[in-house]
Amino acid sequence: MTTILSLALLTACSAGNGSTPEFKNVSVHDPSVIKVKDTYYVFGSHLASAKTKDLMSWKQISSVVEDGNPLIPNVTEELSETFNWAQSDTLWAPDVIELADGKFYMYYNACRGDSPRSAMGIAVADKPAGPYKNLGIILKSGMSGPGEDGEMYDATQKPNVVDPDVFFDKEGKLWMVYGSYSGGIFILELDPTTGFPLPDQGYGKKLLGANHARIEGPYMLYSPETDYYYLFLSYGGLDAKGGYNIRVARSKNPDGPFEDSEGKAMIEAQGTKGKLFDDPAYAPYGVKLMGNFEFVAPNGGIEGEGYVSPGHNSAYYDDKTNQYYLIFHTRFPRRGEEHEVRVHQMFMNKDGWPVVAPHRYSGEKIGSYKAEEVAGTYNFINHGKDISAKIVHSKRIELSADGQITGAVTGTWSLEGENNAVLNIGGETYDGVFVTEWNEELASHVMTFTALSAKGVSVWGSHVKTN
Repeated sequence: MTTILSLALLTACSAGNGSTPEFKNVSVHDPSVIKVKDTYYVFGSHLASAKTKDLMSWKQISSVVEDGNPLIPNVTEELSETFNWAQSDTLWAPDVIELADGKFYMYYNACRGDSPRSAMGIAVADKPAGPYKNLGIILKSGMSGPGEDGEMYDATQKPNVVDPDVFFDKEGKLWMVYGSYSGGIFILELDPTTGFPLPDQGYGKKLLGANHARIEGPYMLYSPETDYYYLFLSYGGLDAKGGYNIRVARSKNPDGPFEDSEGKAMIEAQGTKGKLFDDPAYAPYGVKLMGNFEFVAPNGGIEGEGYVSPGHNSAYYDDKTNQYYLIFHTRFPRRGEEHEVRVHQMFMNKDGWPVVAPHRYSGEKIGSYKAEEVAGTYNFINHGKDISAKIVHSKRIELSADGQITGAVTGTWSLEGENNAVLNIGGETYDGVFVTEWNEELASHVMTFTALSAKGVSVWGSHVKTN
């Protein structure tokens, strides 16, 4: 939802420790992923899109709402009704899904921005990269009269009809979860043949949010491994000073109720009546997977590897390899509003919650490790539970061979089984995994850990090379 930047390229430095990954970066805000055969596509705001085969080397397909965009070549005329209603000349975060007819359905949306006056519609194409043909608007919001449910539209309780994610549940039913700020996050059941909402649902069922809580970008992922539906969310503001952060809740049912790791009902994650953007009211809800952070550089300076306002993610589960991926956009320390797509691998901890690998995906697969491979000095990050623009800088800790944690935090650690990590810090237990990853800053592979507490707080560690 910001100005799309031009394609940026990065080639990783060579290293003597294993293979060297090659990254090519792209700018797609709010990337929503779909895999078609051997290619991953992401679609984002402003009709931007990109593709990749390996989740590392990306190619930009499109980048701005204008006639000639390959996704919708005559977009200004094709979606004129949407632009007119939303009083906008651009598009926000879409989603693309393939239905049984083999065609690709894009759920597009536009919003005025300073109000929830929005429209959402469907366009269809024979190929994922288009060209798409408009099928029409399916939802509107922000009106001064009755809304889609026949009741007077109230922005504190009714949804802003943007940020859709369309998904099949394990029974084959088709759903759309959507919403941003305003009255919260909602879910609608769709016709699996046409992709349109089933009749007489209005705006659907509310899952969480109200009173302009800064919660948006919902994305649903079902895990056959745990039999949970995971609802990913972004809290805070999307710009470099907004404190965007990625959270998750889960349910046994696609339409909830959803809970966080403390068992708190997500329907209670709401703003305060009569108060705009009251972050402290809902910050305690949801498992926080990632916020602003920066690993200290090898020389001890703060200018190391890190993210600012990571968010509006999608996610993908590969049932052949049993690997989970988190796909999101992020800004960076000292780079202003410039943003790029990033992919990190996720793992399920022993309590069935996703934990996110500290470094971007480079083709790594989790292995079987020995305690002596894990012990050593780490840069340590605690992501906390707050919604804040503050960048958390890593601190040094030591995982000693005798199972002690010393340094900036103290406690104990253990390696269970092949790669399960258990850390006891400050009276809290964090469960996750150890995994070897590529560290771009060091241009080498390092041991890392990612773990989560019962309170929904994530901690990361990245091994510091000492030789």
